[in-house]
Amino acid sequence: MSRIGLLGAMDEEIALLLADMDKAETTVKAGITYVTGTLHGKSVVVCKSGVGKVNAAVTTQILIDTFGIDTVLFTGVAGAVHPDLEIGDIVISTSCVQHDMDVTALGFPRGVIPYQETSEFKADNKLIALAEEACNKINEGRYMKGKVLSGDQFISSREVVKMLHEELGGACAEMEGAAVAQVCHMNDIPFVILRSMSDKADGSAHINFAEFTVEASRRSHQILDYMVRNLS
Repeated sequence: MSRIGLLGAMDEEIALLLADMDKAETTVKAGITYVTGTLHGKSVVVCKSGVGKVNAAVTTQILIDTFGIDTVLFTGVAGAVHPDLEIGDIVISTSCVQHDMDVTALGFPRGVIPYQETSEFKADNKLIALAEEACNKINEGRYMKGKVLSGDQFISSREVVKMLHEELGGACAEMEGAAVAQVCHMNDIPFVILRSMSDKADGSAHINFAEFTVEASRRSHQILDYMVRNLS
């Protein structure tokens, strides 16, 4: 039986999923709480990764090794980097890159992990298409497919946002997606990252972030819920 891993970085991002689950059982590994059960008749594991790339990577590897998941859906909020994105829009990952991987001093382009075959981890095409279908039904088509940039930094500078878009081609910036993506790539597990824009990563986050996190989490939950219902 296939099993879906559903991840969020914060409590708000997984609370609605947990409320909908049946036959929920809790397991703690490495200080991370994993809740196994069913959602719309599908076997799922829901967990909060915590913030940052290390937390996200550890959480994802345990999901694969201990719980045998074969699909990963990661949801949460992000700062918009692409100038066409507005607060409330969704970014569906086509790929993920670590924007804070910076070995430019040794001649490597920003975002490239030295001596590794790939540094850009591509999402699964079928999951991307299903996410698009969900966004068209739930978020009035307000979405963009694009590159998700991850780093252990909260971006709040217009200059950095401009660089992330122009140099790395990013759609949005957050703190976990590329770590999840890399672990999935290393284990040959299909994934997609879904991010709802809570701010424009431009220094106005103190105005936007708290207010929009609740709404963004609700919207992300609806999209994730649709995807679980319709995953074959």
